[in-house]
Amino acid sequence: MLGALAVLAAIALVFAATTQSCSFSPGGPSVSPDRGPVIDAPARLRAAAVHTPFSLRVPALPDGWRANSSDEGLVDGGRAVRVGYLAPDGRYLRLVQSNAVEEALVAAEASGPQIGHGTVEAGGATWVVYGNPGEEPFWVTTLPGPPESRLLITGSGSEPEFRTLATAALRGERLAVGTPPG
Repeated sequence: MLGALAVLAAIALVFAATTQSCSFSPGGPSVSPDRGPVIDAPARLRAAAVHTPFSLRVPALPDGWRANSSDEGLVDGGRAVRVGYLAPDGRYLRLVQSNAVEEALVAAEASGPQIGHGTVEAGGATWVVYGNPGEEPFWVTTLPGPPESRLLITGSGSEPEFRTLATAALRGERLAVGTPPG
């Protein structure tokens, strides 16, 4: 029986040595910026602006940032448009634009209610910070209307990456309600 276990252990070691290994990442998961899908975020946001009941922002991100996902959906009391981005170091951040009230938006994105624990200034706006220390943060700011809307940023990015995305979203092109694509 010990011989059989030794053979299985040897096979497992060979398998582990020839496949992609795991690594510890204390700052959260990261993805190689050269892998995975790439989407045209400005085009997706323009397409969403046609039927979204609030204005959308098209972030003007610096070189090295890449959009890799987008979706739209309902949030309790409103609508949400999400775009996922990879920062140059491969960390994932998601920008959510919504007309839902702040508490409902945060609860929907965090899979449950969160408690705000302060504010940060980024991109010329005040962002309320939600989430527990050591977990993914959620930054939320309210944009004036009409109609009023909110931006939420979350993900495994660093604080400077959150600030970069916040600034890019606030300074990016504003798509009015019903803006035709193209």
